[in-house]
Amino acid sequence: MDLDNPVLVLCQEGMRAEAEGRPADARASFERAWARRTDDYDACVAAHYLARHQDRSEEVLRWNQEALRHAEAVGDGRVAALYPSLHVSVALAHERLGETLAARAAFERAAEHVEALPTDAYGEQLRTAVSAGLRRLDG
Repeated sequence: MDLDNPVLVLCQEGMRAEAEGRPADARASFERAWARRTDDYDACVAAHYLARHQDRSEEVLRWNQEALRHAEAVGDGRVAALYPSLHVSVALAHERLGETLAARAAFERAAEHVEALPTDAYGEQLRTAVSAGLRRLDG
């Protein structure tokens, strides 16, 4: 992580606020990160975190799609390990909206990227989310 990148620093602050049970402070940090974005990578990360702090499912989906759109525009390997999380987030948003076909397609796209995940607890959590989502939607 680039500790000189102000957007990533703000996102770290937001994650810390989330962990400390301060969602309003977290959202404010992520909104500041979005305002300070300078490229598609910054925008991808900030939008991904902003999506988690939306009140309406439609907005959760919109911000997750925004994050994914920016990830696709990055054009290099910096976002490779983000794709599973981005696609799972889109899938879950579609699922909450009752859009099961779109949710399944997003879980399938996430499954195409799981090899980029680390072999740690975070990676396992995302692998489980993908397989559980596909099982759920297969009925």
